[in-house]
Amino acid sequence: QVQLVESGGGLVQPGGSPRPPCAASGRTFVNYAMGWFRQAPGKEREFVAAIQGSGASSKYTDSVKGRFTISRDNAKSTVYLQMSSLRPEDTAVYYCAAKFAPGNWYPTRESEYSAWGQGTQVTVSS
Repeated sequence: QVQLVESGGGLVQPGGSPRPPCAASGRTFVNYAMGWFRQAPGKEREFVAAIQGSGASSKYTDSVKGRFTISRDNAKSTVYLQMSSLRPEDTAVYYCAAKFAPGNWYPTRESEYSAWGQGTQVTVSS
C-alpha cells in the first residue's frame, strides 16, 4: 500500500496561491492515479481534482476549474495542487488520495481511492 503525506497548508489571504505537495512512498508511483479532495467545516468531503499516472490528463470539479492545477513529479513521487485566486469558501482540510490504476483511468469518487493522507488545513482569510 502506498503511504501519503500532505504538507504546505496554513493561513492564506484571499487571492493567495499556495501549492501544497503530497509525497508518496511504498510503491511505484507512476502506477497510481492521484486525487485531491477537501472537506470544509460541517460539510462532506468532496472531489477537487485528479490526475492519471503519467500526468498526461487531469480533471477538476467545476468550482476550481481555471483556479487550481493538479500536477505530479513521478521522479519525486509527489503530487501537487497549485491553488490560485483563493476564496474564503475554499477553506477546508485538503486530502490527497491514491488509486492503483496502471493506465489512463483516474477516478473522481472518494470510494474508489484506497490510500489517503492525513490532510492539510488551508484557511483562506484576511
